[in-house]
Amino acid sequence: MSHHAQALGGEHAHGHSHGLIDPSIKRSRAGLRAVGISLAVLGAAAAVQAAIFVATDSIALLADLIHNLGDALTAVPVGIAFLLRSQHAERIAGLFVVGAIFFSALVAGYESVLRLIDPRAPDHLGALAAAGVVGFAANWVAAAVRTRAGRRLESAALIADGDHARADAYVSLGVLASAAVVALGLGIADPLIGLAITLIILRITWQSWGTVRGRGHAH
Repeated sequence: MSHHAQALGGEHAHGHSHGLIDPSIKRSRAGLRAVGISLAVLGAAAAVQAAIFVATDSIALLADLIHNLGDALTAVPVGIAFLLRSQHAERIAGLFVVGAIFFSALVAGYESVLRLIDPRAPDHLGALAAAGVVGFAANWVAAAVRTRAGRRLESAALIADGDHARADAYVSLGVLASAAVVALGLGIADPLIGLAITLIILRITWQSWGTVRGRGHAH
């Protein structure tokens, strides 16, 4: 009887141990939660910044806005990867994230060069500074959420997405700097700061590529 009970106990324990989908589902939910929270925060910030951009016509703010919209796009492949509960899909999503960072940096750089050729100082500098603060706060929160979850879940895609949001926070500081310097009468500073932002984002792109590639080999 005790042997039978032991066998039943073994089957019962085995029933729990082979249920590997349980931690997988938990991991998927945790990943989707991190993506969803950061997307909501960044979406709200992008909406505020879009309204301010229309009023200010600032290239530095445009770079920040482009990156926030890029974050919204990168949330899609990362979210799909967690829905599929596939680490391979996460690595592919991580590559999409890196590609989005690189593309948005190119767009920001291109717009900055155009503004250098046809200089126009931005308007409503108080609103421009406020947009920089909003962007910095939103991206810093998103970066913290993604990076913490990425390290806990060992997700290269989420870590790369955290790097992306952190890069956007630096862009937002550039927006704040642009408002300050333009207020001093140096309108040309706006596109110059846009170019400086582009270089920062390209560096973040390289770092994120190393993270995704490194984690990919590790797994």
